[in-house]
Amino acid sequence: MKRVTPWSHYLLGLIAAVFVLQTVVPGLTELFWLDPKNLAAKPWGLLTSIFLHGSITHLFFNGFALLMFGPLLESQLGSKKFFSLFLAAGLGGSLLYFAFYALGLSAGVPALGASGAVYGVLGALAILAPNIVVLVFFIPMPIRQAALVWVAIEFLGTFNPASGIASAAHFGGLIVGFAAAKFLSGTAQIKIFT
Repeated sequence: MKRVTPWSHYLLGLIAAVFVLQTVVPGLTELFWLDPKNLAAKPWGLLTSIFLHGSITHLFFNGFALLMFGPLLESQLGSKKFFSLFLAAGLGGSLLYFAFYALGLSAGVPALGASGAVYGVLGALAILAPNIVVLVFFIPMPIRQAALVWVAIEFLGTFNPASGIASAAHFGGLIVGFAAAKFLSGTAQIKIFT
């Protein structure tokens, strides 16, 4: 029987390839990142920024989380729903980040990274697979409890514009992940595992 590669692995490959392009093509990052101060001129940044990363460390942590948790969620939702959730969570994160800038709650520095989308994956797993154990600051806990910790951290970070982290995007991704999983678990035949 032929083994099917999860779409989450292809996403990771795409994100890594884009990072390589960022390092060799001058101006690529600035063209496709999310610049809330210039959104009207570059609205595609709401979506394209999801595939960019600011450093190898940034790429590693997002990629590691996607590699660990993406296939778990994808096995429950199917590839198309997983990919849709990933994009929706990333877009939701971008929109919340922009909303915080528009409300004067964020400094509006350009944002990039798959973190909002990855947080959406984690949020969905917290609903669909609440007993998966993850490490949070090296402390093992069920992902549902970890999600509460992440919500608190990102909520507080959202109101700290000096942090340099787009916590509003993480928070937005989590919200979309929670909401999508609740919707899908109520309307689709999804095997919810514990």
